Amino acid sequence: MSKQKLSAAELSAMLAQSMEQLAREVLPGGRKNGAEWLCGSVAGEAGRSLAVHLYGPKAGVWKDFASGQSGDALDLIAASLTGGDLSEAYRWASNWLGLTHETVAIRRAEIKEKCEKAQKVQQEYEKNNRATARKLWLDARPDIIGSPVDAYLKGRGIDLRKLDHAPGALRFAPEHYCHEIRAPLPAMLAAISNLEGKIIALHQTWLGQHGGQWTKANLQCAKKVRGRMSGGFIPLRKGASGTTLKQIKPGETVAIGEGIETCLSVAMACPELRILAAVSLSNLGSVQLPDTATDVLILADRDEAPTAQQGLRKAIDQFLQADRSVRVAKPPKGKDFNDVLG
Repeated sequence: MSKQKLSAAELSAMLAQSMEQLAREVLPGGRKNGAEWLCGSVAGEAGRSLAVHLYGPKAGVWKDFASGQSGDALDLIAASLTGGDLSEAYRWASNWLGLTHETVAIRRAEIKEKCEKAQKVQQEYEKNNRATARKLWLDARPDIIGSPVDAYLKGRGIDLRKLDHAPGALRFAPEHYCHEIRAPLPAMLAAISNLEGKIIALHQTWLGQHGGQWTKANLQCAKKVRGRMSGGFIPLRKGASGTTLKQIKPGETVAIGEGIETCLSVAMACPELRILAAVSLSNLGSVQLPDTATDVLILADRDEAPTAQQGLRKAIDQFLQADRSVRVAKPPKGKDFNDVLG
């Protein structure tokens, strides 16, 4: 590597350190949403299809969920400003950062120091975030029968009384802070756990009353995850065996879907199944399973969008690569299994 020129990776790392400023300039029609910058596409118009991480170890990482495009900060400049030309994007980024031959060595040292510092800060942040997620869940009400959570699910066609017991991962928080409105709202909280049974993140669904019925709150984003959930899952049913996931025996099917409502809808029809909610399609194939879990049933949405099909294919491949047999179930009507109850 030349001492007089930063590598593309180093340049991208430098850009990531000023990611919010860069996103505002390159994607002017977007808006900040927590730790992300959201816009419609690489053209920079208003919307939510493209998300850019602004801080932490993922700063600069972006994805356009409509087109499937993704990359780092330098790739974003190429896609947004230079028609995909990375050489031109490199020159533009160097000018934007004010780089000269004389400052390269200094900036290279700065990159290393700042990246190491940012990594330590991020690790501490994630540790505290996990602790907060656990506390919020533990402080919520475990008995959800008769609560707004129960009413919300019943409004979605899910009657928990028809199951032998309500999912232990779900709780009700009467006043759960919502950053979007900067005030507390009632919420359904779900513990996202790892294979060891430890809570690693928190799924939040804020609730509100409309026409006397409990529904999702009228927010731009009524559902959010607090903490890093990669590989985690929401355990909703232990199935006929009643054992923990770690104690599963070969031959028992593990059904994995995306959302809580989709998975509970399947539980209504097949209470004997062990059912996990992966929260998102991107996490579905990453869900931690013991080696003895050899039979996976994916509860897929009926979504023909190319990105959804790619995500499903990726999840299938991940399970196959782990030497598991994979079957896919799709709802006979509607987009997901909850629509079948509608």
